[in-house]
Amino acid sequence: MSNSIRSLFGQKVRQIRLSKNNMSQEKLAFDCDLHRTYISDIERGTRNVSLDNIEKIAKALNVQPKDLFDFTTIDNFQQKEKSGGENIEN
Repeated sequence: MSNSIRSLFGQKVRQIRLSKNNMSQEKLAFDCDLHRTYISDIERGTRNVSLDNIEKIAKALNVQPKDLFDFTTIDNFQQKEKSGGENIEN
């Protein structure tokens, strides 16, 4: 997957979402009053997200907006995900 800022941001949103008891995209979308396909687009790195929506997503995930930009744990998460790891952490 590309390492563009949009792609990294989307991977981080997915990582945190899944760490919340495997929260679905639909549940996250409902909690932040956004469309499910919009969340999917974010996670795939195809959406350029506004600051307002970053704030909504952070609130729905119960994290600080800055936490959505901590890309240091993405590689570890991807390896756990590929190996079928049960304990997916942010």
